[in-house]
Amino acid sequence: MHATGGLLAVDPQLRVMANLELYELEGCPYCAKVIEKLDELGLEYESHMVPRSHSERTEVEEVSGQTGVPVLVDHDNDVDGMPESDDIVEYLEKQYGS
Repeated sequence: MHATGGLLAVDPQLRVMANLELYELEGCPYCAKVIEKLDELGLEYESHMVPRSHSERTEVEEVSGQTGVPVLVDHDNDVDGMPESDDIVEYLEKQYGS
């Protein structure tokens, strides 16, 4: 680890570089479960916050065919829009766990 601007930063070589995106909703317990697994595995990801209203979730619907969250996209492994937190957690453990 090294300090940058007074903050402690994780050595970039210790992070797992993955091409992941997560569609999530603030305060969603299912999303939190996925984020916890991503953090546990040291995975970086791009977060997309979706609107609270299902009718406004056009972006996540285009990706996954439905409006629920969380939804995971893993470009490196051709995962285009995986829904369901339990399935995502299981996938992340299998794909990126030790």
